[in-house]
Amino acid sequence: QVQLVESGGGLVQAGHSLRLSCTASGRTISGYSMAWFRQAPGKEREFVASDTRSGSDFGDSVKGRFTISRDNAKNTVFLQMNSLKPEDTAVYYCAAGSRRATMTRFYDYWGQGTQVTVSS
Repeated sequence: QVQLVESGGGLVQAGHSLRLSCTASGRTISGYSMAWFRQAPGKEREFVASDTRSGSDFGDSVKGRFTISRDNAKNTVFLQMNSLKPEDTAVYYCAAGSRRATMTRFYDYWGQGTQVTVSS
């Protein structure tokens, strides 16, 4: 079992940056694909970014603005979000899985989410 806890969300103005953290416990994340998803009210959960041994992937709406990284020693994965837009407003979820994937069904463990609100 892997427990994931996100932090770093909050209210930020458009154009500014925010860094989310996801700290894992129970198992080391070094053997997992780690990803970020987000869900806005009334919308489906959307893939944001993933980090695996074979590389990183990003959703089209965040390419060039967001980066993902991990610190295996701290069992933590980060999402650096730059040039934030109001449409980035959502609850952001951290997830762990066993394969490189952009769909929610391939991830086995999820955090509780952290709210990011971008004001215009």
